[in-house]
Amino acid sequence: MIAEIGHNHEGRLATAEELVRQAAAAGASAAKLQKRDNRALYTRAMYDEPYTGRNSYGPTYGAHREALEFGETEYRHLAGVAAEVGIDFISTAFDFGSVDFLVNLGVPAIKMASGDLTNIPLLIYAAKAGIPLIISTGAADMHDVRRAVDAILPINANLAVLQCTALYPTQPADLNLSVIHTYRRELPDVVVGYSGHDLDIETSYIAYSLGARVIEKHFTLDRGRPGSDHHFSLEPPMLAELVAGLRRTREQMGSPVKRMDLRERPALRKMGKKLVAARPLPQGHVLGEVDILIKSPGDGTPPHLLDQIVGRSLNVPLDAEADITLNLLA
Repeated sequence: MIAEIGHNHEGRLATAEELVRQAAAAGASAAKLQKRDNRALYTRAMYDEPYTGRNSYGPTYGAHREALEFGETEYRHLAGVAAEVGIDFISTAFDFGSVDFLVNLGVPAIKMASGDLTNIPLLIYAAKAGIPLIISTGAADMHDVRRAVDAILPINANLAVLQCTALYPTQPADLNLSVIHTYRRELPDVVVGYSGHDLDIETSYIAYSLGARVIEKHFTLDRGRPGSDHHFSLEPPMLAELVAGLRRTREQMGSPVKRMDLRERPALRKMGKKLVAARPLPQGHVLGEVDILIKSPGDGTPPHLLDQIVGRSLNVPLDAEADITLNLLA
């Protein structure tokens, strides 16, 4: 369970630390940020374009992004907090420099965003770092996914592929959770997961039951805060319920082996059926179907053995509704 903090810390280290601590308290396995080398990542025109509105943290898009970006001091502090509270600390890398930054930091895994699924040079560069990779697959088709997987796996076998829809928030009809089945069938050498931008937590239970073993959800302290991600993020109580629900789902999935639980026997006796004599029958009588009734309780010869009884003779006389058992037959 990855708690995707992203930039919901709003550029404040204290808020980021609280998010890491709350993610751990809710039972998440990891807290995740997003790392960008903004000057290298964006064209000058995009960096300088006006960016105003409720979700803006600066007058231009570049200023907005810089206001939300943490450096090495903040990352090392948050990695220490994560270690203190017992969860992993990871991040998405949006460019080559950010891959180097995270490798030098010593993160246990690197995430690659949906927008970089076709950025094969960056995926290969990250794969060569030799640590596990997680890739999201929003805004892609299966050809895009296979191309990315085929580029990574020969270099790095530790790969998770997450079904994702790049709509914020994602409506139920757009989730396409059945893709998880497709990934499990067609990508047998990867771990399959789900990165959800929906507003619910139940969707993640369905994803887990379909085979997703990495779940990623955006995380915030307050959905009402300004910023592009807060409104579809989970607050701490919801994240805690999601983690608890995933544990329940694992329990509910149980074993793939179909077998009887001995505790089911009382119910089976009451609801099950057995074979009994339809009327008093004399010794030596050859049994026909008209001589046999199927009645409860289910504590005798089960009805599926009827064809082994019809046509055989009785070694002893039977009263009406007496059990017909194989040891009584010639």
